[in-house]
Amino acid sequence: MAKRLATEYVNAKLQLTNEEMTRFIAFMEDQQLRLQVLVLDHGSQRLVLQDVAGREEIRLTFERQHHYYVCKLNCRVVQPRLTNALRKAVSTFRGNAIVNRIYSHYTMIYHYRNGTVHKIIESTAAGERIVFEHKDTLGALERLFQSRLVEREIGLLQGAVNELLDLRNQTRDRGELAAIDERLRELTRKLFVLEA
Repeated sequence: MAKRLATEYVNAKLQLTNEEMTRFIAFMEDQQLRLQVLVLDHGSQRLVLQDVAGREEIRLTFERQHHYYVCKLNCRVVQPRLTNALRKAVSTFRGNAIVNRIYSHYTMIYHYRNGTVHKIIESTAAGERIVFEHKDTLGALERLFQSRLVEREIGLLQGAVNELLDLRNQTRDRGELAAIDERLRELTRKLFVLEA
């Protein structure tokens, strides 16, 4: 199995509420890292995470923006403990990120959206290939179901129009003809909207 050389976080972003920020700090304390929390101007916070054994540290600055703490992160991490802590944090706290996991002959590029991997790309000297891509199967099925409902409703409206046309051909009363014509206009508008 190939050994990972480094992990790069490109344009990673976490957006946390006050409660989530407290949970985030507790989460990082549980990762067996040395943690320092510095309070900055305007309520912003800087977390210094250090892997003492590997002598590596990163700084996460959470800027206070309205009711959120927002951290934008671009860094390169080598030590497994820090790497795993950041991976878990992005997933647990629904972060967005592009993460490059760098190996000797290739790079795996992970695209996270709301903490979930949506795409994995393998990048080599020969080019790139998609290894995994999230498919919204449930959403596609829901859209298909909705389109079938529309088709069914169109069929019902067309049947109603045909019945009204038959009734119109048999009617001689001007009052009834006017009512049928008005109903036909309504059904025609509905058909036009549904078919669009």
